[in-house]
Amino acid sequence: MVSDVTVPVVLNGRAVVGHGWDSAVLTPYTLTAGHAPREGEVVVSAVGMKPGDTVQLAAQGRPGSYRVAGVAAASNASQPTVFFTPSEAERLAGGKVDAFGVFTTGDPATVAAGMHLGDGIAALTGDDRGYAEFPRAEAKGNNLVVLSGVTGGLSVVVALFVIASTLALATQQRRRELVLLRAIGTLPGQLRRMVLGEAVVIGLLAIGAAAFLGPVLGRWLFNGFTDAGVVPDVIRFHQGWVPMTVAAGVALLAVVAAAMVAARRVSRIRPTEALTEAAVERRWLSWPRVVVAVLCFGGGTALGIVTVTAMTGPVAGSTAGPAVMLWAVGVAAVAPGVTKLVAVLLQGPVWLISGVTGWLAVSNTRAAAARVSGAVTPIMLAVGVATANIYLQTTQQAASQQAFSEDLRADAVVIAPAGVSPELLGRVQQAPGVAAASEYVTSTVFIISPYDDNNDEDGYSALGLTAGNAGQTTSTTVTAGSLDALTGDAVALPDDVAADLDRHVGDTVTLRFGDGQQVTTRVAALVAQHGSEKMLFPAGLLAAHTTAGLAPQVLVRAEPGVDQATLTRSLATATAGQQVSVGDRASLLAGHASDSEVGAWVSYLMLGMIVSYTVISVVNTLVMATSRRRREFGLQRLGGFTRLQVLRMAGFEGCLVAGIGVLLGTVVSAGSIVPFCLVATGSPLPTGPASVYLAVVAAAVGVALFASVVPAWVATRTRPVTAVSLGE
Repeated sequence: MVSDVTVPVVLNGRAVVGHGWDSAVLTPYTLTAGHAPREGEVVVSAVGMKPGDTVQLAAQGRPGSYRVAGVAAASNASQPTVFFTPSEAERLAGGKVDAFGVFTTGDPATVAAGMHLGDGIAALTGDDRGYAEFPRAEAKGNNLVVLSGVTGGLSVVVALFVIASTLALATQQRRRELVLLRAIGTLPGQLRRMVLGEAVVIGLLAIGAAAFLGPVLGRWLFNGFTDAGVVPDVIRFHQGWVPMTVAAGVALLAVVAAAMVAARRVSRIRPTEALTEAAVERRWLSWPRVVVAVLCFGGGTALGIVTVTAMTGPVAGSTAGPAVMLWAVGVAAVAPGVTKLVAVLLQGPVWLISGVTGWLAVSNTRAAAARVSGAVTPIMLAVGVATANIYLQTTQQAASQQAFSEDLRADAVVIAPAGVSPELLGRVQQAPGVAAASEYVTSTVFIISPYDDNNDEDGYSALGLTAGNAGQTTSTTVTAGSLDALTGDAVALPDDVAADLDRHVGDTVTLRFGDGQQVTTRVAALVAQHGSEKMLFPAGLLAAHTTAGLAPQVLVRAEPGVDQATLTRSLATATAGQQVSVGDRASLLAGHASDSEVGAWVSYLMLGMIVSYTVISVVNTLVMATSRRRREFGLQRLGGFTRLQVLRMAGFEGCLVAGIGVLLGTVVSAGSIVPFCLVATGSPLPTGPASVYLAVVAAAVGVALFASVVPAWVATRTRPVTAVSLGE
């Protein structure tokens, strides 16, 4: 059995981890040069160093000079590591042991099951051993599961739109063929089985292609999350058979459902009505559509009301995703009717602007509203989801940045990657021109008691500050108690949280910290906060339950009359010899904005996947619809239209499809954006550049024009007489 400690270390300005050399066998590391460390020496795994070099390290906020005794390497090492002597590692860790590595001669699971461990101690075997070395990996891994679930769920919904609209249009394009089969005696069941069989074959081919491309795209996406810092680089990509099977099953189920719906009406036509039915635009309004639209619009409205009346802060965005999809499904149910209505309203203005070609484009749209809505729906979905997600993200970022700026009273920050030691804090506090200096550490805590059911799912942001200086570096309104009492196991609760828990100054609250430890804290103060609620703790208490064990930075407030340049020079002089960096207020704000951009990057990445689905659907729908109109284009040219006029008509139709889709998409996005913005900023309009919306609109118009004009250009290459004689 080998004990192991983990010590945060800064090596050449980079944060790494330190261990005792006796625990190197756990990875295992082997020496490639030099020897094991002695007193005042270290073994490093960093590239570019050799035995005999002298390195400056900072561990637990304290700098030190060490001689490189050797260089070690491991085949499965994921980050640079520094190994101290066992006694030095124990001293730096404060005498605490993080884990014990146990070597067994039998089955590890059996040995672990036979261990008699105390409360809060777990025996890990297999891949779970990684959680002992990288405790934050579990939380980050859970975030990845949530992201995958959200992305997958949203992708499935969008894919259903794509599959349903494509199969519906394909079946509609073949109505004449299908109803002729009915007229010669084909049974309804036979017709349904034929359409279903064709769809299943195509679906299986697509699933086969996805099985090959899925792991490739999955790894690319995972690497993107890793590069952005969303997922720690210690987590390894692995794709098992379960997600692939589930995805294949969902896709095949969607194909079957869409094919059955698409073939249902054709198969129910009586043979004597077959040819008449094929020549007439089908009725789009039905009771199922009405019921779906009413339920979805009602659900979207209810979510908006809940957002405005019951949600606060960032959680107000939790209803945005469901609201967008509810509004989108509701609008899709009535899309044919809305398409026809908009075409009627635009017929006069388009005639005045574009003449006969535009008028004919509007007439075609009115006459084939059900078919055109197959292209309008995916554009609506793309515009609605893209606009809502982007502006929700930009508005939330702006609101968060504004709240952080208003709460921040510090003029400078001292960043210590290895942690802020008491000595470093004292130096900063005593530097000339410094009025106040407070440690600053962030984490998340969970309320255990007074909840009787031990509900630990209500996580709250936690902020660790130095008592006596907290009020001067952060803007916090104290409504009861005092922040000067923020020492020991004290906590300052937001008013709303205290009211929910029925707690007052002097009462106790049991909390679970990020490392899993439960601590009974004493309420020292109540504070008024709006938007993002944070519990305030003594920096030492909160930092002790983080991986580093120390606060990573110090917020500094300047004395009156001391300018930024003077304060920065003073802090640089006071911290000379320490591996720290000094930044101004702008760097604090930039750092906070950078943290928010990680979430934005994730949203934009998911958005790109969703928009890709919809672009495929739009192109499929319009290309299929336009290429089947060869005979219609031929008749128009025989009637006096030139080829250019036909192409202009197709272009106007594409613009109409894009315009209607953009209009409906804007309505869909407003259903989620407006309630959120009213809560976050007090304004119904989102915060963000208008160029984002213009870019979305331009992309929708560009895709629609390309998918309309290019197939029309190909279809009109045939001589008009030939096109008419060949028919569809």
